[in-house]
Amino acid sequence: MRGFNDDEICDFVGLTREKPINVRFIEFMPLDGNVWNVKKLVPYTEMLDIVGKQFTELQRIQDHPTETAKNFRIEGHEAGCNRLRLLADGNFKVCLFGPSEVSLRDPLRHGVDDDGLKEIIGAAIKRKKAAHAGMFDIAKTPNRPMIHIGG
Repeated sequence: MRGFNDDEICDFVGLTREKPINVRFIEFMPLDGNVWNVKKLVPYTEMLDIVGKQFTELQRIQDHPTETAKNFRIEGHEAGCNRLRLLADGNFKVCLFGPSEVSLRDPLRHGVDDDGLKEIIGAAIKRKKAAHAGMFDIAKTPNRPMIHIGG
């Protein structure tokens, strides 16, 4: 968000140098309760310009046909992607646009073992839509505010 965390863009990209993670920049979108304002938006093209100045080896890569993001790589960085979210309250969310969540906190508190946890996560992933789960109805769909999702 402009004026809030836009000065940290390259810090996040830098995390991929030694960690096998994929950093996703999600534009500030009009979700429930986030007081969306276009002036707070840092557009994709502006972020790309900022990153490209510091990481000159940035390369656009071919996206999978169901991909919802524009993907890049930086030579020598370890980035990877799983497109899943574990929220701070212990809920597991398989899609940003979908309102469904699965609690991992409750089974863990009740002593579920690793195999049980894998089964719960696997079942949630199998229910995941291929892409854009409700994206075009996002303004009408009840969902957590982005600040609670962690994007």
